[in-house]
Amino acid sequence: MPDDSVRIKVAGENALIVYLGNTLSSTVAGRVKQMTQQLSECLADQLVDLVPSYASILVIYRSDRIRADELRKHIEEIGKAASEPMTTEAGRLVTLPVWYGAEAGPDLKALAESNGLTPDEVVQRHHAREYRVYAVGFAPGFAYLGEVDEAIARPRLATPRQHVPTGSVGIADRQTAVYPAESPGGWNLIGRCPVRIFDPMAAVTMPMAVGDRIQFEPISRTDYLELGGTP
Repeated sequence: MPDDSVRIKVAGENALIVYLGNTLSSTVAGRVKQMTQQLSECLADQLVDLVPSYASILVIYRSDRIRADELRKHIEEIGKAASEPMTTEAGRLVTLPVWYGAEAGPDLKALAESNGLTPDEVVQRHHAREYRVYAVGFAPGFAYLGEVDEAIARPRLATPRQHVPTGSVGIADRQTAVYPAESPGGWNLIGRCPVRIFDPMAAVTMPMAVGDRIQFEPISRTDYLELGGTP
């Protein structure tokens, strides 16, 4: 399927899934964000929920208010607009502070050695670029960000940890993420972020959404603790 096409499939009695591409890219992520916003604005009263992902949107609708064929037509019309090229500026820019280093990131040294770099070079390459939020899943608030510099990409750990601290920043292949809560995990940990990534009691539960842009900013251990990070 070409990346500029829209494909719609039935996903249940009152759900359709909209495919907007077949590659992991900022362009497709931008289109997902754009269409999610437009569907929400145009069809709010007819929808139960919208669940965006890497290159698709699950559209759960109220069958008592709109028929599947009517919804499909609306999606196709919106899809024509969403097929226009998205600029790299699409999505909010969210800056997240990170305390990098061996104490905060127990896998930083091993990742650097396996990729022929120094730990400082890994850190520099990690925070040097903006990332796109491609999807949210695995755990509430766990945002998959991409893509990291190929020079610092590394597969998941062969044996996942039983406990990964809240706020840990990790790399898995060409994706990076911040663990929103303590949990098991197999990503390569290189730092810690003091920002609360997921708060189920807040009006806005996450500081980011699919399609947003993320920039990491290096901070010291002292700054990390002053910003509310846990030791």
